[in-house]
Amino acid sequence: MTDPRLLLEKLKEKTWLSLSHPVNDEIPHFEAFDKVKIEDVASIDKDGFWGCQINIGSQYGTHIDAPNHFAKNTRSLLEIPFSERCLNLFVIDISKKVEDNPDYELSLEDIKQFEEKYGQIEENSFVALRTDWAKRFSDKDSFINKDKNGVEHTPGWSLEALTFLNEKRKVCAIGHETLNTDAGIKLYENKALEAEYYWLSQNKYQVEILNNLDKLPYTGGIIIISFPQIEDISGFGVEATAIF
Repeated sequence: MTDPRLLLEKLKEKTWLSLSHPVNDEIPHFEAFDKVKIEDVASIDKDGFWGCQINIGSQYGTHIDAPNHFAKNTRSLLEIPFSERCLNLFVIDISKKVEDNPDYELSLEDIKQFEEKYGQIEENSFVALRTDWAKRFSDKDSFINKDKNGVEHTPGWSLEALTFLNEKRKVCAIGHETLNTDAGIKLYENKALEAEYYWLSQNKYQVEILNNLDKLPYTGGIIIISFPQIEDISGFGVEATAIF
């Protein structure tokens, strides 16, 4: 059996990259949540230590959605084992198509073209959707991208694509750079959030508002998802780390 210390030594020779955005009270977030609030409750000069009280929504910044975020009788955050949070990573890039059409949805044909070029997506892997939307993160209005009628124009996954990744490729988890799984325009249609509901109802998780996907290889990397052990919640901010 290989000594885990030797594995770590090899891993440390690789590139490690955070896929999470820093959090502050100005970042784009789902409007149901208040802005994060950070207050000092102790200082080194007065109390001998520095401590803060942090009030933050469960889905704020780069975060994980547990299945029970949308689907009843599915897993909560702490029911997702670490074995499902350290996965082989595949990155599908549709950023050029999104430049021409911000409402673009990843299609089944996009997946097939990806596999023709890079090989079949592996079972129990993590698939990240690169749209380069993360480059808009510093500009809240551009990131949410509402038109004059209040309709959001952001890219997403099609239901057909997610059904294929679940049923045919048996992917463990997905992630994307936007606030929602579905294209923003779908929020205003009768099929609002159908892709997100489908994925989470399969008892699988997703990570939203990923960063730095443009710096990753399309295959050959791994992703590690870490979060605090808070009971009875449907998600929380994560440190997502890629190693490649």
